[in-house]
Amino acid sequence: MTVRSAEAGTGRTADGPPLLAGYARLGEVFPGLRIRPGPPRSGRGWIRTADFLRDRDTLRELIAFDARQGPARYGAPLRPDVAAGFCLHRYCWPVALLFTLPWLLERRVPRIPAEQVSIRRRTGELTVQATDFLCLPDDPAAALPAARVVPDEAALRAGLRAALTEHLAPVLAAFRPEVRRGPHTLRAMATDDVIEGLWYVGSLLGEEERAAAALAGLLPGDASWFTGGPDFRLLERPGSPPLRARTRLSCCLLYTVGAAESCFSCPRSCPGRN
Repeated sequence: MTVRSAEAGTGRTADGPPLLAGYARLGEVFPGLRIRPGPPRSGRGWIRTADFLRDRDTLRELIAFDARQGPARYGAPLRPDVAAGFCLHRYCWPVALLFTLPWLLERRVPRIPAEQVSIRRRTGELTVQATDFLCLPDDPAAALPAARVVPDEAALRAGLRAALTEHLAPVLAAFRPEVRRGPHTLRAMATDDVIEGLWYVGSLLGEEERAAAALAGLLPGDASWFTGGPDFRLLERPGSPPLRARTRLSCCLLYTVGAAESCFSCPRSCPGRN
């Protein structure tokens, strides 16, 4: 399927299959994460999300990748729950971009059930196979069989929240016994990853302002399954432009590995500033 758009300034790519243009741009600015279209893979380091959702041994194999990195990266072994939390973050952060990046750049929202993704941590690769996608009435892709047209931007945002929830909710449920944290905390972790992934990649693309504004509209703070909004603030710096910052909704537990300082955005050191 090829789509051609003559609209200027919308962020849509002029040519190419729907949803893939944003993934291609991601690869250009962030080569450490590569997204491959196609069905889930297994073997040779690939783990299908569907497999770790139903099989605890497969999930623990995924977590073991982070546990093995503990001594080299942090100088000490990781607690099992901390390794599981790091692994959950390193799944949710890139997977959320499968949804949010096409939304930001192309005004399209893919529906990607968890069963349609696989991940290879060693090489930083994901496979993705969307079942369909939401778009606006004026989108050149609206006539395609996989398109689901919604009336306006508010409906597109609602569709994005629903698609993210559909994918992430079973992932959090699978990780919960390993991470040993409650449902609200896990949803806060996922909310942070949705926000910070698009914020970071938006800055790499030269679109930080646009990404920040889009995230404020997507997560206004009362979006049921998600636990809060980005709540960006500007920090004044003498002689330099203001720096955009936020306080995380959750703690990543980096302090448990003996880090000399907490994260810049840690809620433990910035209480009440969300």
